[in-house]
Formats: sequence, structure tokens, C-alpha cells
Amino acid sequence: MSDNENIKITFPDGNSKEFPKGTSSLDIAKSISKGLAEDVLVAEVNGKLVDLAKPINENSSVKFFKFGDDEGKKVYWHTTSHIMAQAVEELFPGAKFGVGPPIENGFYYDVDSEHKFTEEDLKKIEDKMLEIAKRDLKTEREDLKREDAIAYFKSKRVDPYKVEILEDIAKNEEYVSLYHQGGFTDLCRGPHMPTTAKLKNVKLLSVSGSYWRGDSDRQQLQRIYGISFPKKKELDEYLNFLEEAKKRDHRKLGAELELFMLSPNVGGGLPIWLPKGAIVRQELEAFLKNEQVKRGYQVVYTPHIGNIEMYKTSGHYPYYKDSQYPPIDFTDETGKTEQYLLKPMNCPHHFQIYNHKPHSYRELPVKLAEFGTVYRFEQSGELNGLLRVRGFTQDDSHIFCRHDQLMDELCDVIDLTQYVSRSLGLNDIQARLSFRDPENKDKYGGNDELWEQAQKDVSDAAERMKLNCTIGIGEATFYGPKIDFIVKDALNRKWQLGTVQVDYVQPERFDMNYIGSDGAKHRPVVIHRAPFGSMERFVGVLIEHYAGNFPLWLAPVQVAVIAITDNQLEYAKEINDKLKEAKFRTELDDRSEKVGYKIRDWETKKVPYMIVLGDKEKQNGNITVRAHKKGDLGTFVLDEFIKSLIEEKETKKINS
Repeated sequence: MSDNENIKITFPDGNSKEFPKGTSSLDIAKSISKGLAEDVLVAEVNGKLVDLAKPINENSSVKFFKFGDDEGKKVYWHTTSHIMAQAVEELFPGAKFGVGPPIENGFYYDVDSEHKFTEEDLKKIEDKMLEIAKRDLKTEREDLKREDAIAYFKSKRVDPYKVEILEDIAKNEEYVSLYHQGGFTDLCRGPHMPTTAKLKNVKLLSVSGSYWRGDSDRQQLQRIYGISFPKKKELDEYLNFLEEAKKRDHRKLGAELELFMLSPNVGGGLPIWLPKGAIVRQELEAFLKNEQVKRGYQVVYTPHIGNIEMYKTSGHYPYYKDSQYPPIDFTDETGKTEQYLLKPMNCPHHFQIYNHKPHSYRELPVKLAEFGTVYRFEQSGELNGLLRVRGFTQDDSHIFCRHDQLMDELCDVIDLTQYVSRSLGLNDIQARLSFRDPENKDKYGGNDELWEQAQKDVSDAAERMKLNCTIGIGEATFYGPKIDFIVKDALNRKWQLGTVQVDYVQPERFDMNYIGSDGAKHRPVVIHRAPFGSMERFVGVLIEHYAGNFPLWLAPVQVAVIAITDNQLEYAKEINDKLKEAKFRTELDDRSEKVGYKIRDWETKKVPYMIVLGDKEKQNGNITVRAHKKGDLGTFVLDEFIKSLIEEKETKKINS
């Protein structure tokens, strides 16, 4: 074979090897080891993920991904969603299909079917999927012109949803790809696993309603969610994880612990904080307010509505128009008509505060902070307890600074955000640098020069603070790039919470300035900052992270004082009063119930400590203490116990 019939394949370790032109990634994997060929799901050729069967015709770098890799999981779950669609089609003829992507954990497919799917149907679909897997159907990619694909889905395989995708979403693409497996064909970019036989274990988890393309005026589809794994042990572990997640569900615990409520009389997505939940929120707010005072922030308060012209100036209207409540029309006594918006963001209000008087360079930075409530319209199907709401409070702040101050201020807010998370036991923190999409610049305000500078500022600050970073193209806000902080909870689930943003755009829009040392006007830079993000979402995450077992300083009730009989009731009141004098939140249990029942009840309520008082304690002038989840701690002198409580509260000790 002549040299020009061979190609050089370079591997991630830098080694290279020659193969015949037209060799596939799967062939290369087989040449390395049988085990790799069995486990590999997708290949990356010259930086692009491709099907394992695709021939390679030029010198290339090749990398393989298995299920243990994120890329491998996505391909595994994406192919499983196609197998599920095929199973649905075989069991329920006439079904049409919307979209079926992989998601963070598993996959879903939106199905249009006259049949309403039940739990029993999901089991039937699972069985059919495993049957299809055993058929060892090869997945075959076909590239064709978009017009030919439209004709295919209009005549040969009639599916109006695929036609709409091709005519609307993919209207600028000359070629598209179809994937065939046996008698099933789907429109898809791919890549996919080489065969359905790779699917070994699957569980369909739920079915819910979804509107086609998220439009409530369009067809309502049935969204089937599922998960799949190569090994049964992995599936079993995931299902156990789901059971634990159910126990930690903040909606369930929120009701049981009387933290918050949602009432249809108030409206969906508008949570009401109950007294015990309000305590948790107040403690968190006090914690951050105290830290902000140390760092030079000034507290402000702004209205819940604002004139629409202010939001037009900022760009929040119309940039966020689809997620805002409709404007409120108002005609005053003179006949003048104005429009107002429920506040979607606090920033424009803070800009008014900055602009209400002139500033010298010596005054900067100006740091304005507010726990400000904002309102955004979310689809009913998107609402989720405290995690996805329509009215929420942001721990918002805006820092107006000089360019020479920007880096230090950015690093300080990064430090503050990390300090907040770590103080609450959320120690596994990753940062995402959210930049604009250079292919869709119309989505963003400001010019290229401002954006390049802002993105450089964000990158430099992340590097200086040694953040563990990923890049999110297209994740920026319309006015600037940001650093989103993503934390892992006790179940290793990721949550996007705090955020830091650099903004050169709004100072231009609102004509902000300060007088420099040269006597001339200069434009400040604005840093937007929210360590918690939203109080509602943050508390929802904390409830699930702690499984409702709040540390002492956050617990709504910190100590329950239990008298075994009425004989100890006066002594119990004395103990309870002393705890209250020491600034602890206590409840005296004087119910005529057996002590075992009382202890179990307070354990269920997840109160950190119980003081149990009988005749022995009354006679000796001491107390017996029980700790939540740990049981009996023994006998204490009250003053010593209070001293230990004060230390635990002040150090904000996290439960082990």
C-alpha cells in the first residue's frame, strides 16, 4: 500500500499510528483493544464528535469517549431517547414526535398521541425498548438536502413536527441529517451509539405535559422522562438516589416543617413564607448584611414597580419582554397615561440612586445593596416550589467603580460569593464564565470593544482568584458577561446560585459619570452581584442539601424543652426562660403525652436539641440533652450547655 493511501491518527497522549484511508473510529478502537471497542460510544475527530462508523479520510486527532465521560453519557441517553420513540411508535401507532434530547440526568421525548400514557404504559414501553435493543439494530446516518428532508417527512414518514423544525428552526441549513435504526427514522444532528444493543438497562421515570416549542397556544404534548445505564448496578444506584432525593424534596419538607406555602388563592409561583421559614430567611439575610457592612455596602430600598420608560432605557424591555408581566396602564387625574412594569430587575432603580447626585472619583466605589423583590412570568409547567417561582427576592448589589478599581472589586465579590456558599457547607464550587454568542450579537447591547474588555475583565478576575472554570458561550446577559457559581449539594446535584457580572453597557445607557482627578467626566463600570442569587431558590436548595436538618444557627426552633410529667413543668419553664434570655429559639413541650411520643415528634420536626427533664434532673438542678439524629448526649449543667450552644451558633457550625 502506498503512503498516500494511509492516514496518520494522533491520540491524546501524543502517540500516532498509520491506518488505511477510510478507517472508522470503531476500527481504530478495535485495533487498540477489544475492551475499548466494546465500551466506546462516540469519538472526537479533530475536535468534533462523530459516529464511530464514520470513515476518516485525512490525518486526524482522535479521542474516544465511554459512558463514564460526559460526552459518552449524552450520546448514550440521546440514542436511548430514539429507541424509546421507536418503542412508542410500535406500541401506539400514529404517534408523532417533537424533540427528544439528552438532559443532565437521562433524556426525554415529547410525544403527540391520542393515547394518554399511564404508569403501566411506561413499563410496556421499557420492555419494548429492551426488545429493540436485543435486535442489535445499527444506527445509520443519512445526510441530505433540507428540502429533501422536508419532502421525506411530508410524504414517506409523515410528521408535522419534523417538518416545522426543518422549515423554521433549521431554515438556514443546506444539509441536515436523518438517523435510521431498523424501521424507525428520526431527524437528528447526532452522533449516536453504533447499535441499539448498547442499551442494557432503562427506567422510564415519569410523564408530564409540555407545549410544543414552549408555547401555551400550541399543541400540548406528553413528555416522557427516562434514564438508562450500561450496568444494572448503575441503574439501581441512580434509583436509590432518586428515592433519597424524594425524601429531601423541599416542597415535601417545606410543608412538613412549616417553612412556606403555595396557595392557589394567591397564585402559582408566588410563595408565602410561614413564620418558621421566615426565620431561616431572616438569619440568612442578617448573615449577608453583616458581611456587607464589613465590606462597605450601603443599604437601599426601591419600589416593586417602575415606569416602563426606565426599563426601555436599560433594555430589560424588550429584551426580557417574554418573561415579564404585561405593562400596567395608568391614567392620572390630568388624563396623562403612563405604563408601569412589575419590577423584573433591581438594577435600573439602583442606577437612579447613583445618578441622583454628582460623584467624585474619591467617592468610588459606591456599593448599593438591597434584598429586592422582582417579578417574572414563568410557564405553569416550569414552576417548582421555591426553585422556580414568579416572585422572588434577590440579594442584589450594584458596585459603581473606576476602571482602576474594577479588578480588586471583582475579586472581592468573588471572595464574598465563595465565602457565603462555604459558610453554609456548599464547598464544591465551580464557576462558569458566561460570555456572549459571537454569532448572535443582536441579542446583546453595547459594541464589540466594550464586550471584549468586559470578557477580559471577567477572565482575568477568575484567573487571579484561581476559580475552577468552564466557559458558557451564549450564557451572558444582554448587558455583560458574568461569572455564574455552580455548587454541588449533598447528593452531588449541581445548582446555579450566585452570580457576578461586569457591565459597561448600562453606564452608557443611563449616562452615568463621575468627576475624575483631572476635573473631567468619566464613565464608571458597574458590577452586578448576588451571592445567594434568589432567596427562594437558595433556601430551596439548602432544604434539600440539609434534608431539612438545619444547622443550629439557622434552625427555626433550636431547642425543645420537654417535661416528662407535670411535676417538672415549673422547672422546664425555668430552663426554657434561661435559654430565651440567652437568645435561643425554644419551644416548651407541656403536652400531656408520653415522653417517648414527644421525643419522636421533635425528632421528626428536626429540632437540633431536646432537653428532657424528669424528677432526677429537677432534684440535681441539671439537664439531660438529646441531639437530633445522634440521641442521648448525657447530663449537663445548663450554663455549660448554653456556652456550648453559643459557640456552635456563633461559629455557624455545619452538621456533620
